[in-house]
Amino acid sequence: MHVMIFGCGYSGTAIAKALSGNGVRVSGTTRSPDKMDVLRQNGIEAFLFDGESMDEGLRRALTGVTHLAQSIAPGKADPLLRLLDKDGASLLPKLEWIAYLSTVGVYGDHKGAWVSEETPCLPISGRSKERLEAEEGWLAMGQERGVPAAVLRLSGIYGPGRNAFCNLAKGTARRLIKKDQVFNRIRVEDIGAATHFLSERGLGGIYNVTDDRPGPPQDVIVEAARLMGVEPPPEQAFETAELTPMARSFYGENKRISNAKLKATGFEFSFPNYPMSLAQLWQDGRWRG
Repeated sequence: MHVMIFGCGYSGTAIAKALSGNGVRVSGTTRSPDKMDVLRQNGIEAFLFDGESMDEGLRRALTGVTHLAQSIAPGKADPLLRLLDKDGASLLPKLEWIAYLSTVGVYGDHKGAWVSEETPCLPISGRSKERLEAEEGWLAMGQERGVPAAVLRLSGIYGPGRNAFCNLAKGTARRLIKKDQVFNRIRVEDIGAATHFLSERGLGGIYNVTDDRPGPPQDVIVEAARLMGVEPPPEQAFETAELTPMARSFYGENKRISNAKLKATGFEFSFPNYPMSLAQLWQDGRWRG
């Protein structure tokens, strides 16, 4: 088994850790030469990929890849799909399974209602529209190649090194209040575990990879501050807060994401809700990363 993770960043590295062992060869790509050593320190064979072309070393490695995970943001077109559309069959002759990491942003705004994989997608932002197009492209490629293609729709990602404790420690945490606003979250290790679970069983299709407990974002800050024994930052009204356009756009979508389909396959989340997950991060000291 040879796993190749395109865009092997925070989530990609968690996937690599989940799939490694038992003689599995794990490779990953990065845009930055500086990050290649970080990948190698995590036991990942590192390759450069700029989204435009592949060097001979990467092309050679792809001929043995059995499991492909794509985590690169698409932009106007998915950079990997574009290259594979030309000569994908020759580049990946041994391909058995595909994972595409997408976002729950493809659902758009549902006024706080519950959504599932059957809910029509009404993406608002340009980046979510691009993700939806890329999802369709990867599902089509799986169908053409006769291999299962799994689309993992991820909610807000957090974990060691990226969490409310870090923001409180740096003084960047904000307690924004917007009436009835809720978000789902996903612990990064559960992204790795879900990818491993689906690949092991050769499952394709669309899956929401998200926790059980959608809730107001300010509640996460309050809980983290309680565990740290510090005062949470003061409440700020969302309407008057200074935010980047991207940060403000996240609050333009309000929905509760169901993970029932993934759990119906038999998958069990290790971190099904943020209170227990934050408690674990704090108790074992891994919140710093």
